[in-house]
Amino acid sequence: MLTLQCPYCGVQAEETELHAGGEAHLKRFGPGASDEDFEAYLFMRENPKGVHFERWRHVNGCGKWFHAARCTMTLEVFGTYSAQTSEPPQSIRAAISAKRPGWQWKDFA
Repeated sequence: MLTLQCPYCGVQAEETELHAGGEAHLKRFGPGASDEDFEAYLFMRENPKGVHFERWRHVNGCGKWFHAARCTMTLEVFGTYSAQTSEPPQSIRAAISAKRPGWQWKDFA
């Protein structure tokens, strides 16, 4: 079972206490966006076999949204962090690079 630590309240929560919110770090476009940009935002998602950044909500706890870095193959969790950050913290990127040399996802490496 997937277990994530909420970065806000510090609780180690099982996935049954959480709600998955899809891919993290998506670029959202405003009212003046082109049809292509809006289509990409709505429908184009990464679905990697390996390291992935996701949004989660601690439903049965503090109720706050946070981001998690995990491996989709092994369910290994590299860390969780605040949803208000625009990119993963350096400590999490370093942990991923230490276990997965040469990994790359979007602009994060």
